[in-house]
Amino acid sequence: MAGASQVCPHQRQPGFDLPGSWAEQVVVHQADHNLVALPDTLDMTLAAGLGCRVGTAFHAVRVQGEVQVAEQVAVIGCGGLGLACVMVALAAGAEVIAVDVSDASLEAAAALGARALRSGPDVAAQIREMTGGGAHVALDALGSAATARAGIQALRPRGRHVQVGLLLGKDADPPLPMGQVIAQELQIRGSHGLAATEYAAMLTEIADGRLDLGRTVGRVISVEDLPAAMVAMGEPPVVAGMTVARLR
Repeated sequence: MAGASQVCPHQRQPGFDLPGSWAEQVVVHQADHNLVALPDTLDMTLAAGLGCRVGTAFHAVRVQGEVQVAEQVAVIGCGGLGLACVMVALAAGAEVIAVDVSDASLEAAAALGARALRSGPDVAAQIREMTGGGAHVALDALGSAATARAGIQALRPRGRHVQVGLLLGKDADPPLPMGQVIAQELQIRGSHGLAATEYAAMLTEIADGRLDLGRTVGRVISVEDLPAAMVAMGEPPVVAGMTVARLR
């Protein structure tokens, strides 16, 4: 009823609890609501990252984070999702600090226009120093107990932490600095996917050139290379950004 299908208690997703999504054809339930028409001018290599990267980042930054012009934003974790968060926040007019352990990811974030910061045990203090008192918004785009805690600790009073990276396994229920949340009136917001109704705003920014999807693609591989690429996901990334598989 509210249009927030990304948090529907009865949602079903191809590749999770429905067959897909390596199949040539996939069944889409409630297709009249869930299918979004893409512009004919949008290349499929770029469109491949809209749902689970750029779309997720757009919802996290613009809707849940409510990032405003001139706000200071810290993005912790700059893989495919994090780099997309950096890009969307910069397009919103924010000043962005990008945090990661990977040189390639930090270089990619800097190329987008962010200030790069290598992650470490004192990263929250470094962000507070760089922002003159703390970030207005912090996004954990990795998903771990350490990065979630760092995001909260990096905020200024009344700041907003957006948890967009999934917290799984031993990190599913992490201890967080709730005393700081209370004392400084911080906000912790979850972010999950992108509502179908929000695609229009994102596609408009893509068409206007404010969001350059080409800068989120790290490499393009063939379908035959997919098995090796899937196995390699458990290792440190060799390139920054998304890996897209295409039929040759």
